[in-house]
Amino acid sequence: MAHDVTPAADAAAEARPLPVVREAFPNHAVFAEEAGEFPGDEPYRWIIDPLDGTNDFAAGLPTFASSAAVLRDGEPLVAAVHQPATDETYVARSGEGVRYDGDRVAVADAPEAGSSAGDVAGATVAVIVGRDVPRNPALAAEADALRAALGDRAKRVLDSWAPTVHSGLFARGRLRGLVQFRPDEEEQAVTELLASEAGAAVRRKGHLYVAATDEATLAALWSALDGADR
Repeated sequence: MAHDVTPAADAAAEARPLPVVREAFPNHAVFAEEAGEFPGDEPYRWIIDPLDGTNDFAAGLPTFASSAAVLRDGEPLVAAVHQPATDETYVARSGEGVRYDGDRVAVADAPEAGSSAGDVAGATVAVIVGRDVPRNPALAAEADALRAALGDRAKRVLDSWAPTVHSGLFARGRLRGLVQFRPDEEEQAVTELLASEAGAAVRRKGHLYVAATDEATLAALWSALDGADR
C-alpha cells in the first residue's frame, strides 16, 4: 500500500546502493531484497539488504542497518554493515578479520562482566529466525522451543529484529552467543562471515547455526538447544 512505510522505506534505501553496485560490477550477479535477482557471468554474487531492521526503523528505534555481502563461488568473501542512526560500520574480509569503525575487533575483546567460558547463566544470546518461520506453525513451534531452551540456561535471550546489528555486537564481544534458525539469505552471509572472522566458535546442523565466544560456551548452548522439544 502507498502509505505503508515499511516497503516504502526498503525500496528507498535500496535505490541508492543497487545502481552503484550494478554500474561498478556489471558482470557480477546481484540479489537485492526488493529488486530481486540479477544474473551475472562471473563467480561473484552480491547480496544487498538495504534496510535490516525495518520494523525498528518504522518504530523510530536506532537498531537498523544497511548491509552487503560478496560471495565468490558461494562462499562469503567480504561483508559490510553500516548503522546510519549511530554512524557505526563493520567490515569483515575472509582471512583478514573484522574491523569496527576501522579498528580490528574480535569476540573475545569485551566479554560480559562476571562471565566465564562455558558458564552461560549470565550470558546474553541473540536469536535470529527467517521471515518465513512465524508464518509456518510447525517452524514457529520449533523456534519457540529453541528460545525456551535458551531461556532456561542463559540470562537474557534477544529476539533479533535486526540481525546484522546484533551480529556486529557479537563480533566485538558484546554478546556471548548467536543462534540462527532458517535465517534469510540477506543476513546469513553477513552474520556468518562476521562471526567466523571475529574468531567465534561455530557449529551447524541442518537449518540451525550457533556461534559463541569460545568452545566451552558453544558446547553449553548447543547442549541446551539439543535438548529442546522440537
